[in-house]
Amino acid sequence: MKDHIIGEDYEIWDIVTNGPLVTTMKNEEGVVVPKTRADCTAEDLKKWEKNAKAKKWLVCVLGPDEYSRIQSCTSAKEIWDTLQVAHEGTPQVKISRGILLYSQYENFTMKEGETIHEMYTRFTTLTNELKSLGRIILEEDKVEKILTRVLPVSWESKITAIQESKNIATLRLDELIGNLTAYELRR
Repeated sequence: MKDHIIGEDYEIWDIVTNGPLVTTMKNEEGVVVPKTRADCTAEDLKKWEKNAKAKKWLVCVLGPDEYSRIQSCTSAKEIWDTLQVAHEGTPQVKISRGILLYSQYENFTMKEGETIHEMYTRFTTLTNELKSLGRIILEEDKVEKILTRVLPVSWESKITAIQESKNIATLRLDELIGNLTAYELRR
């Protein structure tokens, strides 16, 4: 969703994550107060329009269950924050989930009877979930992990051949998976 909104208008994404563009003025007592529609300039109305668009972008992609969750929200930021907590949990839940996922990453191995494609799909899902929680694993670490700790012992000869013929420090993950898949098809 982030990429879609940014692709449409980067300022709208700022409104979603940082809050609405504010239109204020000083009243007779010198206190800063929100502007009413009658007090707005053309520039102020553009801010109101951007705020409305930000809210619309979020509301339009929601199903009925999600909509009922955010129905009382008054700004795009409030909607976004509510959806984040609903889907990702509180900061404490995110930390716990990150610890659990990283443990799963550390213990990740190829299952008996699993294809390279199936293993790679599970692996990618896990690393993407970690990335969404802010725990980014470098591509070279992923390559090293698959070569040294994920594949079963029956793959030892292929692992050795790859390690001897390729520069592991610069080997791309998709290249490794392609190489392993080709080998798997010949087995």
